[in-house]
Amino acid sequence: MIRKLLRLFLLTVVFGLSTGAVILVYSVIQGPPKYEIADNTIVYDQNEDVISVEHGIQNRFWVELDDISPYVMDAFIAAEDDNFYNHFGFDIKRIASAVYHNILAMDKVQGASTITQQYARNIFLTHQKTWERKIQEALISLRLEIFQDKDEILEGYLNTIYFGHGQYGIQAASQFYFEKDADDLTLEEAALLSAIPKGPSVYSPLNSYENAMNRKDWILRRMYETDKITASSYQQAKRIDLRIAVTASEKEPEIGQYFTETALNRASELLGISRQELDSKGYDVYTTMDHQAQEKLEQTIQEEMPADTEMQIGAVTIDPTSGRVVAMQGGKNYEQSPYNRVTQAKRMTGSTFKPFLYYAALVYGFTPSTQLESRETSFTLENGKVYSPANYSDSYADRPVTLSQAVAVSDNIYAIKTNQFVGPENLVDAAKTFGIEAELPSVLSLALGTASISVMDMAESYSVLANEGWSVKPYLIEKIVDRDGNIVYQHQAKTPERLLEENHAFVLTHLLTGMFDKRLNGYMYVTGSSIADQLTHEYAGKSGTTPSDSWMIGYSPQYTTAVWTGFDDNREIKRVQDSRAAKQVWATYMERLHKEMPVQTFNAPTGVVGLQVDPITGKLEGPACEDRTRLTYYIKGTEPKEVCTQ
Repeated sequence: MIRKLLRLFLLTVVFGLSTGAVILVYSVIQGPPKYEIADNTIVYDQNEDVISVEHGIQNRFWVELDDISPYVMDAFIAAEDDNFYNHFGFDIKRIASAVYHNILAMDKVQGASTITQQYARNIFLTHQKTWERKIQEALISLRLEIFQDKDEILEGYLNTIYFGHGQYGIQAASQFYFEKDADDLTLEEAALLSAIPKGPSVYSPLNSYENAMNRKDWILRRMYETDKITASSYQQAKRIDLRIAVTASEKEPEIGQYFTETALNRASELLGISRQELDSKGYDVYTTMDHQAQEKLEQTIQEEMPADTEMQIGAVTIDPTSGRVVAMQGGKNYEQSPYNRVTQAKRMTGSTFKPFLYYAALVYGFTPSTQLESRETSFTLENGKVYSPANYSDSYADRPVTLSQAVAVSDNIYAIKTNQFVGPENLVDAAKTFGIEAELPSVLSLALGTASISVMDMAESYSVLANEGWSVKPYLIEKIVDRDGNIVYQHQAKTPERLLEENHAFVLTHLLTGMFDKRLNGYMYVTGSSIADQLTHEYAGKSGTTPSDSWMIGYSPQYTTAVWTGFDDNREIKRVQDSRAAKQVWATYMERLHKEMPVQTFNAPTGVVGLQVDPITGKLEGPACEDRTRLTYYIKGTEPKEVCTQ
């Protein structure tokens, strides 16, 4: 009988050892567990300051163990697995104790999962309590212990545990509950955070402050009992009244939400992945946003847009020398309407289209002194129909007016006659030269902006003028770095192309400064008269209106800003304060943007000459008009020769 029992015992031992050997060999052959953990994607401005954190279902920042407070590690080990550094994934003594107490209580009153087992469960498995899951957990835990050292396992564990309220990992939890990084956590803060994962719905201080504090105190006691802290540290930490940060829902909305969303959509295109994948893969997306410019734009819109209206806005600022988009606002409020009116909407441009026409006119021989009759006129079209455009408020000079004055007061009759001279098909070509890719009709009315174009495209085309005729390609992303620190996308600036002849481009720019110069007032006021007095820098620009659209686009040598306002449903803009909003937003914002910058003028190329000229007659300054002349630029050889005599 004894011999049989001994044989059975030996067979059991051999079987156990053989099974263990097989499991060990299997685990080695399988190699380290392969997994990919969701990690937050972070968006930065041009100064590499964080402007947004994007995540999928899980909010998580992966941080290395060296970037986690030692109090955190000690607290979790004391609370969850005080033998962590001594076992091989399974704490036999703890398992035996748990079995004993659970049998006595006839219920599961004590757990025995180690940190390694919890880590395996967090990454690979569900939390279902089945034998199949337990076996899988054990096998994965063994592979983790074979192929990772203890610090790697602890780092993974601290970055994957759930802290409630959508926060995964110690860094996300630290920022959510205490608005600080994980390496700055104090002893009592670390103890509180280590209390939450046992049951986030029960121990979150936002759900039950009392439960959280009681478990925090228990963990502090465990830290003292396991010699992680001294008695004095234990007593002091217990007495501290912890204050929890406000929840995310109570915080101020992010700056630049339209910008961020557009940049992230662009990033997903560049990488060829979905937005969901981008948001949870731990990328660092470095954008071109100037945080101060964006803040000033949003502040200005909030202050200057009428509050008692459903009218919307689209505004964007570009650095014309580089193409960087430094600020963008696609509406009054992102939370109420995420539709981006800068990039997604196309609206009729009104008179902001005229610079394309007048560039073509300069190429075809016009000068700032070229005169055309400004009077009520009807035009017979090729199909026999009569086209009768009108000036604003039906105001006409009823005499010849110069190009200088026609541009400044936005004379529609002058524009249609110019388009008739240039040819509508050549106006289309001119617009394409500026970078406008929309389908444009070759008709006389195109001169008055009957085409629909996006705010971004209009800002790009005006930036070509601001860049002295060189091409500009707006962009929002400088580089994208993956979670391993590899640069997976880097913006490569293309060599600029000369799109506009530099002399013509400068003459046109100087003509566009006229909208702010009251010396060009006459039969109509210059279109920028309502904002001219508040401008302290040199700007060129053009406003534009249709029954349902209001535009202001202008630039300095440093920045181009385009602003559109109107109703999403294309209803007519009737109130005066609504019609003035685009100009007022543009002027206030541009002055704020340029406040700390030195006044800079547009550079005149060597091929032009500047003369004092009477803008009414287009003739050189003389005794009869010296009180109304203005510095005007001409391409050399085209300047006027006559002196004004009246």
